[in-house]
Amino acid sequence: MIREELPGALDGQRLDRVVALIADISRSAATTVIENGGALVDGAVARSGKVRLHAGQVIEVDPGTIPVVPPPGPDPDVVFGVVHEDPDVIVIDKPAGLVVHPGAGNADGTLVNGVLARYPDVTDVGEPVRPGIVHRLDAGSSGLLVVARTEVARQRLIAQFADHSAGRRYDAVVWRHPEATHGIVDAPIGRDASDPLKMAVVADGRAARTEYRLVERYDVPADLARLSCTLETGRTHQIRVHLTAIGHPLVGDTVYGDRRPTLGLTRPFLHAAELSFVHPGTDERMSFTSPLAPDLAAFLAAASVVPDQG
Repeated sequence: MIREELPGALDGQRLDRVVALIADISRSAATTVIENGGALVDGAVARSGKVRLHAGQVIEVDPGTIPVVPPPGPDPDVVFGVVHEDPDVIVIDKPAGLVVHPGAGNADGTLVNGVLARYPDVTDVGEPVRPGIVHRLDAGSSGLLVVARTEVARQRLIAQFADHSAGRRYDAVVWRHPEATHGIVDAPIGRDASDPLKMAVVADGRAARTEYRLVERYDVPADLARLSCTLETGRTHQIRVHLTAIGHPLVGDTVYGDRRPTLGLTRPFLHAAELSFVHPGTDERMSFTSPLAPDLAAFLAAASVVPDQG
């Protein structure tokens, strides 16, 4: 059983929405689970998805009642870059707008579908719905991501992301000039109490650490700053949430950007620029870099750098 105590962020939400969230399934699939008697509230079977829940209640979902989702198939039309491939791993340069794997609302046309078309051997590696995947990037983010081609490689890579020995550095452009040129945001992340579909810094969230360094300041098209961000953990929307929490939301972020203008960007200015890990087959430390995506590079080309005051 999938078991969760309802957090304050989901107080007052309908059961069908909560089941969809905690089981990571679509709303229609959640409705099917409830109709099949697979959702329990405080130990009792709930038959209606319209029931409003309260913080502290215990929700259980029987995985056996979740409708079977067919595994993703190959799609040769999905476009993505490859910066390295060998019998164990594929290092991909993901374009912005491409969802990594199928999920609620994204049944096909994902990176996984494209990977399966180019590398069919990945089909049986790991979870059927997300074969080969060991970490993710937001759909709106561009840059580097590693995919495993064998189960041994997958397990060894997962271990490196879990113990933080895999390195990830991101380029970001944020609003306002940070007072400190270097800082660490150490704050737990969980569901936003005002909007359960968003994440936020919350007291009872999961531990999260982001380190940033100032790269450049700009005064045109606004007071902006380019930051180099290193992840010590990998929570959902971590960089976006942490930088917003310290008053420097990403430019172009319509979800966490506090309703600031996008300045012509169609997605958050966030790019996975560097990725490093110990190769699961050779034990060699490998590092990869990715240049800024064209839309982000064009944005910076039109920006004006603040002269060094030193």
